[in-house]
Amino acid sequence: MHPLLTDTRREVCKEFVEALEACHASPFKKYTGQCNGIKHELNMCLRHLRVETAEKNRAEARLRKQKFEDSMKENEV
Repeated sequence: MHPLLTDTRREVCKEFVEALEACHASPFKKYTGQCNGIKHELNMCLRHLRVETAEKNRAEARLRKQKFEDSMKENEV
């Protein structure tokens, strides 16, 4: 399973995590691949979170870079 499910990730994708844990409780379902659909949905939920976080981080980095460049221009003169 996903070892790095932090509290925020666990809360956002809670229904998928719980469904996968319930499915994995049955060894028959776990080993016959009946949980694969649920795991895929969990992966998509976590991917969506990762993409959102990356976009937010990129936007913040652009702002920091612009602020740095502006301060460098002010110090050149």
